[in-house]
Amino acid sequence: QVQLVESGGGLVQPGGSLRLSCAASESIFSFNVMGWYRRAPGKQRELVATITSGDSINYAGSVKGRFTISRDNAKNTVYLQMNSLKPEDTAVYHCNAFARIGSSTRDSWGRGIQVTVSS
Repeated sequence: QVQLVESGGGLVQPGGSLRLSCAASESIFSFNVMGWYRRAPGKQRELVATITSGDSINYAGSVKGRFTISRDNAKNTVYLQMNSLKPEDTAVYHCNAFARIGSSTRDSWGRGIQVTVSS
């Protein structure tokens, strides 16, 4: 089971920036899709951004133009650059690694990291 460790969260004022990192314990080439999801208090988990092994990228509409997902394969790390942060971005952010191998799947989650946007 791959280990995913998130870092870079914290408290930031509205309009500020943070960069989240997700370090994997094995090569992220092993996974078809790496992604970031978030869960705000009282809400369901939602997709923030995903990046495939072929570098296809998808963003939630609420973060498009403000957040950027990227990957460093040499470091087995995926990043989420978050700019122009809003209070509604406050949530626990989780890293996800997904792979489909034939009829089976690997679906791994990090423990999550808190991001709080508040003045």
